[in-house]
Amino acid sequence: MPPKSTSASISAVALHAGVSVATVSRVMNDMDGVRPGTRDKVMASVTALGYRLNHLARNLRTAASRLLLTMVPDVGNPFYSEIVRGIDSVAREHGYFVMLCDTGAEAGRESAYFDLLRTHRADGAICLDPDTVQHALANESNVLPWVACCEFDPGIAVPYVGVDNYRAAGDAVRHLITRGHTRIGLVNSDQRYRYARERQRGYLDALQSAGLQARPQWRRQVDSLDYEAGKHATLQMMAQPDAPTAVFAVSDTLAIGALSALRQLNKRVPEEVAVVGFDDIAIAAQTWPALTTIAQPMRALGETAAQLLLRRLADPEATVQGVLLPHQLVQRESS
Repeated sequence: MPPKSTSASISAVALHAGVSVATVSRVMNDMDGVRPGTRDKVMASVTALGYRLNHLARNLRTAASRLLLTMVPDVGNPFYSEIVRGIDSVAREHGYFVMLCDTGAEAGRESAYFDLLRTHRADGAICLDPDTVQHALANESNVLPWVACCEFDPGIAVPYVGVDNYRAAGDAVRHLITRGHTRIGLVNSDQRYRYARERQRGYLDALQSAGLQARPQWRRQVDSLDYEAGKHATLQMMAQPDAPTAVFAVSDTLAIGALSALRQLNKRVPEEVAVVGFDDIAIAAQTWPALTTIAQPMRALGETAAQLLLRRLADPEATVQGVLLPHQLVQRESS
């Protein structure tokens, strides 16, 4: 038996198995037209010789990279990690690899990654960047195979998956109202993001429907979603006369920062100030007190995004509809 070698050629495999090179190629590319016994013989020779399929050469011939891009505005945000896991699980089931791309929510960086699609070095993309950044790609929505996840604009002809941010934010505010709060503050994010605009709209409309004031000084907008931003915004908000007795933050990271600010001020949560977040990241259940939040089905968002993209790749002419997944209010000790 020839010695095992990782540099064995396809010709060597064919000679070892007593078949043609074309037969080995059909087996390695999982094509039809090969008898089971012959397929087994070829695979036995592949194992014996340590042959490895040259995926790069195959991709150049088939114009398929088996690579999917996942474009994230901030890989440091724990919200995105479970979404990426969902994308990766579906991609691997279908023989694709996932490349994680940190765009910083910048249109130029996003466009540079999309060049991989334009030059066929990647097969498709899942974009989690702000919908305002996605607008730059609108004129290529029918040409480049991509889908939007979490952030989307229904006016762009691109398949999307997300949640109803307007309704979810309203549910969070209505929960605080039922707990007796009439002065409810908002810690909001960058208005470039659709979710920030929709959650603010849900907050305002829920207050208006209940006949409550939505004072501008009870609203703070931050440029990042880190804990420190939420803490700083809450300290500013609580320094006012008639400060809010409840805070709705548009992400759990901001809400956890709010809890930190309230501890610094020796405010009891929820007795003096209640806090509600959004996302239900893993750490939300581990804070003190545990954080009430709006749960997004993060893994399902990623899985659905990957499924939508694979459907688009399988049939580029098909109309793939957008999907809204359900959210859930998870009540814990902070409210």
